[in-house]
Amino acid sequence: MQASSGPPPAPVTVASAGSAPVVHDEAPPRIALFGDIHANLEALETVLADAREQGCNQFICMGDVVGYNADPAACLEIVRAMDCPVVKGNHDEDASGSHSLESMNPVAATALEWTRRQLSEEQRTWLRRLRMVRQVSDFTVVHSTLDQPANWNYVTNRFDAMSNFSYQFTSVCFHGHTHVPRVYLKNDKVEEIPAESVVIEAGSKYFINVGSVGQPRDGDWRACYAIYDLAHRLVVFRRLEYDLATTQQKILAAGLPEMLAHRLAEGR
Repeated sequence: MQASSGPPPAPVTVASAGSAPVVHDEAPPRIALFGDIHANLEALETVLADAREQGCNQFICMGDVVGYNADPAACLEIVRAMDCPVVKGNHDEDASGSHSLESMNPVAATALEWTRRQLSEEQRTWLRRLRMVRQVSDFTVVHSTLDQPANWNYVTNRFDAMSNFSYQFTSVCFHGHTHVPRVYLKNDKVEEIPAESVVIEAGSKYFINVGSVGQPRDGDWRACYAIYDLAHRLVVFRRLEYDLATTQQKILAAGLPEMLAHRLAEGR
């Protein structure tokens, strides 16, 4: 397994009073933010293992646990067992419902129809009950946007991000949905900055897409997630190789559309 990221966060220093160290009962929050898993078990397991190796002690899921790939039930059960904050994605909503999928992209619709048959009613109920927006600590989490979270709008540029900032009342909001890691910064104006290593500065607002675990679409096939080090106000993105061949074989064996297997290798 290989990973690439921006510069590592600075070492944690322990304050002292005189010669006596201050002992903390809990480690400073180091949060793994991951989403758009899309039933890719190999990618999910790789990301979670890496997050633990990186010292993450909290986890938050941006939604779209299911859809497209071949392990919806297994991925759902892993996320559910973690008992961490999770927001609902559009594929979670569609997989948990019984409404028509005729208006969707045919490939996505085929995968969702198949996904519905793989999930128990209990699992579909869990997806159905997920909230659209969560506030965790001093930041917000949503799958798509804060202005119209149930409309599943895509933010692909700074102009799209402007509408979200009007409804963002925390300095940082994490999201997913486009499967592309992006960082939008709002000061006097809204601009996009590199999704690498981001220091959260007081007085600014950030709308951060953490990328996709199970189906990246930025031309890099490796699984993507982000780590938020609250002690240092630092967000770092990580990319990880996983067992792509096994994921592809499972898609084909399940009878899902072949393009779903092929696109994983292209990061599209």
